This record gives sequence, structure tokens and C-alpha cells, in this order.
Amino acid sequence: MAKSYENEHPIKAFGWAARDTSGVLSPFNFSRRLTGEKDVQFKVMYCGICHSDLHQLKNEWGNSKYPIVPGHEVVGVVTEVGSKVQKFKVGDKVGVGCMVGSCRKCENCDNDLENYCPRQIPTYNGYNTDGTLTFGGYSDIMVSDEHFVVHWPENLPMETAPLLCAGITTYSPLKYFGLDKPGMHIGVVGLGGLGHMAVKFAKAFGTKVTVISTSVSKKQEAIERLGADAFLISRDTEQMQAAMSTLDGIIDTVSAVHPILPLLSLLKSHGKLVMVGAPEKPVELPVFPLLLGRKLVAGSCIGGMKETQEMVDFAAKHNITPDVEVVPMEYVNTALDRLLKSDVKYRFVLDIGNTLKAAN
Repeated sequence: MAKSYENEHPIKAFGWAARDTSGVLSPFNFSRRLTGEKDVQFKVMYCGICHSDLHQLKNEWGNSKYPIVPGHEVVGVVTEVGSKVQKFKVGDKVGVGCMVGSCRKCENCDNDLENYCPRQIPTYNGYNTDGTLTFGGYSDIMVSDEHFVVHWPENLPMETAPLLCAGITTYSPLKYFGLDKPGMHIGVVGLGGLGHMAVKFAKAFGTKVTVISTSVSKKQEAIERLGADAFLISRDTEQMQAAMSTLDGIIDTVSAVHPILPLLSLLKSHGKLVMVGAPEKPVELPVFPLLLGRKLVAGSCIGGMKETQEMVDFAAKHNITPDVEVVPMEYVNTALDRLLKSDVKYRFVLDIGNTLKAAN
């Protein structure tokens, strides 16, 4: 007998789910747990569509657990709080990003790095502590431990939900690797959902920014609209040659397999190349250029809860918002097809609150 997701928890919920590797989403009745003493329940208003949703829906990373209700850039309004909740009250605007749980007692958790906890619970396509699947924000309501919920600033529009993944994914490495100092020169590889946020944060930190892309059509956008200082075509050897040893750091947001060597040559000695995109195949890493300039290749994945709140507050203060195209829920499969073709500037956001209609 097929498992009834509708009855495994007491609270009725509704969303859109993929049932298999076709990745096609359709209406899905399921359930959420009761609001525990430390839990916050909220009505979902907006949810961003992240490129990782595409990978998970089609099992391209080999770890998909169906049915999948995606969505880890979720903003909504609190409808109920548990008896021991201290940070939130009914009516507050809140956000939930890429994780809804961690062990809370390892070294990473103790240092506000829940994102690196080996027992981190992802917002969807993971397992709750009771063994049931986690379901994400393409749904009407969510319940989360208050520790994994952020306050959403009043002056930040709720449809800027992609800050909770694309925002923190680029803010965290700029801060951690010291690439946030005024006057530094930072490269950003790729100008998509992550890349455009990296440009905005790097500029807000007072750095000079060069966008590195394979597509010349993005030059005007990068410089005129996003405020980048320079633009490099990575396939143009002359341009790349002229820019050798000019960058203090590079945030590489590209999720497709691409050559690393040309990027390393752009770095000054002690320069840092930080990967935040996730290519599904290994990239080739030439070692000589690392040795000859004491250069660093690193990775970074989202951020802890304290830093995520800090990032959202910073974005509100400096008016940093992702460029979004807000679409109704029933448009989701078309949006995913368009995302696959990079036909969006730069992030789709589902208007869950106004357009998610329960199946009769």
C-alpha cells in the first residue's frame, strides 16, 4: 500500500511535488507536524526557485527522495508559535532558507556554523528527526524550529526571498575569506542568480568588481545595471591575458564544468578562488599556478543562522535585493524549463500566497 503523506502528521498541507526523475511538479496533498513548543508555523507568501531545485527534481546529484516538494528560499507570515518560542510572535514576517535542523551540539553548531553540521537537516529532500521526509516552500504552510527561522526586515519586500540562498551563498564567502575590504578587486564568474548577488554585495562592501562571463551579451547588464566596474569574456585570450594578476579574489558561481586555469591566472599572489557553484562532474585543478603564487582554491556553502540574519539585515540596510520575476504557482514547470535555458534575470519567485490553490 502506498504511504499516505496526507495523514502522517496532524496538520493538513498542500503544495506541488515531483514524483519521479521527470522532475515535473503537480498538486500534492500532504501534512505538517503540530507546532511544537520551540516551533514557528507560518503561511508561505513567496518562495524562490533555485537552480539546485532543478538538480534535485531530476535526481542529477543522485540523492533525491521522492516525492519532492522543493523550495528553500521561503518567506511568509507567522500564524502560530510554540509555548517556548522567544524570538517570534503571530504576524511577524519570517524567512526559512536551506536548512531546518542540525544536531545543535557539535563544534560547527557551537560556532554558529550549522550549515556545516554533519547532521544538518535540509529544508526539503531530507529527513526530519522522526524519519519523515522534509518538504519545502512550494507549499501553503511550513513549521520550523525557531532557531532556523530569520526575522524578515520590514523594509525588505517579501518577494526578495532568494536572499535566503543566493544571497547568503555569496555574502558568506566574501566575508569569511576577507574579500569584503574597500578597495579590493573582486572577480565574479557567471552572472546568474548567484552571480548578480555577488556583484551587489561586493559593491556594497566597497570593492571594485569585474564580471567574468562566456557571454558578451551580459556586458551591458553587468556594468550599467548591476554597477560592475569591468567585464571580461573568459574565452577571449587577449582580454584574459591583459587582466592577469589583477584580482584579490574570485567568487565562482558557475554550476557547469568549466576550466579553472584561466581564472587562477587572474589572481594576484595569495589570491583566493572560492567555488560556490556545484558542477556535477569534478573540475580539473592545475597545481602549478597555485604553487607559484601561494593561491587558494576554496569552497563555501550557504551560511549559519546568525550570519544569515546578519546578511538579511545588511541587505535591508543597503537596499540590496535580488532581481526577480514573480510568477504564479501554476507557471512553475514553465519557469523550471526557462531556468534550464538560463531564460530569467535572475531569479524566479513563486507568488505562493496569492496563487497556490488547493486541489478539491
